[in-house]
Amino acid sequence: MMLKRVLVVGSGAAGTAAAYSLSRCADKFDVQVWEKAPVPGGVATTSEIKGGLVINDGVQGGCPTYRNVLNIMKEFNLETNPVHLTVSFGKGKTAWTNYAPSELTEKLQNDIARFEKLLKFINKFEAIFIFLPIGKVLKWYGFSDDFCNYMVFPLTALFFGTGNQVPYVSSAIMARVFLDDDLRLFDYDSKRLLSQTPEMFAFPKLVNMYKTIMDNCGVKFHGNRSVSEVRRSSGKVTVKDQSGKVEEFDEIIFACDAETALKVLVNPTFMERKALGNVRYFNDLIITHEDEDYMNKYYELHKDVDQYFIHTDDKDPEKIEMSFNLANYQPHLRGKNRNIYQTIYLNDQLRSIWTEKDLDPDKILLRRWWRQFAHSWHHYAFVVPLVRYIQGKQNTWYCGAYTLINTHEIATISGLAAAHRLGAPYPFPHDKLAAKQFDQYLLVLHGHPRTFGLNKTTLLSYAMAPFMMVFAGLSLIFNFFYSIFFA
Repeated sequence: MMLKRVLVVGSGAAGTAAAYSLSRCADKFDVQVWEKAPVPGGVATTSEIKGGLVINDGVQGGCPTYRNVLNIMKEFNLETNPVHLTVSFGKGKTAWTNYAPSELTEKLQNDIARFEKLLKFINKFEAIFIFLPIGKVLKWYGFSDDFCNYMVFPLTALFFGTGNQVPYVSSAIMARVFLDDDLRLFDYDSKRLLSQTPEMFAFPKLVNMYKTIMDNCGVKFHGNRSVSEVRRSSGKVTVKDQSGKVEEFDEIIFACDAETALKVLVNPTFMERKALGNVRYFNDLIITHEDEDYMNKYYELHKDVDQYFIHTDDKDPEKIEMSFNLANYQPHLRGKNRNIYQTIYLNDQLRSIWTEKDLDPDKILLRRWWRQFAHSWHHYAFVVPLVRYIQGKQNTWYCGAYTLINTHEIATISGLAAAHRLGAPYPFPHDKLAAKQFDQYLLVLHGHPRTFGLNKTTLLSYAMAPFMMVFAGLSLIFNFFYSIFFA
């Protein structure tokens, strides 16, 4: 039997998951992975710093509900390390944590109690609130500026890393963080908002992790090879790389960012232009450093305890910066007697308000730019409803966190879903939570059940189809008028 030639563009979480799943059907698929970097991993990278140490950059770990990620790691004997999430928000009178009472939480007791009720209401009417930004909803319901600026917005930034778009994050997505039994990190505390240090896991060295998976799953990996042009015709996909070499494939899976996919496609369809073109990206700067004076100036620094720190801008409290103490998170840094910090400055269009100028240049270890999308209401109005209508058209498939939510787990599920649609059976049906999350993604973002037949998911897919079509139509209409009057 002739093997189907499949090209996976990108080798981050989505591309690696797709390649792994396809590789399990070596009798069906001949798989190549093209990656613009020399090693697999995408934005999940490992970098060397002064003193002969290495750090994981951009991605740190996840929570126990990341069942698909953990199952793939288990397949390759890759171990995680447990950590308990500790966060220091604010400074001085605006300081609070997820593990101790504070002056701020005492002051905002009424808002905290009311917010829990609002989240439950939002969750009940999720189909409406998915399009309503959290900042607007909080104002409509009369929450104080202090509660919005010093509690909810920093918490939103912690969860989603939103390119300084925190007021515009979909309120329904925020509600899910607390109320979805499969995804939530914290149980809501009606007095302190957060009062737990939930167990998370830290990744091993990412460069080793991704290389181990890619080297052992039997696909052809090509590092330092980027795509410059993709043409589709007569049931084939013709792909040119940056050096001008051309190869022909039966199918292509774009596991890169939406901007790159749209840029290299020759004659993209109307729906591809709309779905991919509406993903909004922001440029963030990540600086790794050892400047404790800087950290003490802008954060309540509990350097032996906290992993995450959130700073709110004094002049514009809707704007946020984030830092990490990598020594309290990454297992290979423990016991090295060095506190290594990473500060993320969000959205380079706001660089004039960044505090990077206060860093001691001699204590900077590494600078790296990072491009990511924000979970604004705009994303759920103009991108997510259209993704299912670009899947499989002209032998082209799309995966990546941008198709839904920016998490390692969603990126992984999206890659498994693309492979499944090509004929690679879902690898983890034995894990109920992993399979449940996969089935939900496949149903919403592909419009397909995992198994067709007389089952609940098949019936649901047919029942949802007309509603999703109306949803997509309204999205296109709304986007048309929005682009005229607001863009």
